[in-house]
Amino acid sequence: MNSDTAVHVTSQALMMALKIAGPFLIAGLIVGLLVSIFQAVTSIQEQTLAFIPKILVTGAVIAIGGPWMLDSMVGYTRDLYTSIPTLIGQ
Repeated sequence: MNSDTAVHVTSQALMMALKIAGPFLIAGLIVGLLVSIFQAVTSIQEQTLAFIPKILVTGAVIAIGGPWMLDSMVGYTRDLYTSIPTLIGQ
């Protein structure tokens, strides 16, 4: 395996990680922003206020996007395992 192949495999892994983590990060960002706006409007300075909504949204993201995420990870892993002979041969 040469350095170009290693860089390609690493970039594919990072892109897969971003695709899988993206929905969680975006949902957490939106919920955190909404809760912080609510706290600023109502002058409630409770630090644990954002915890429960973020857990609920994370559960919803898992319930809605979980099958797609699992299918993406299994497909990537299958493609990676099937490409091992060509990666070693280079």
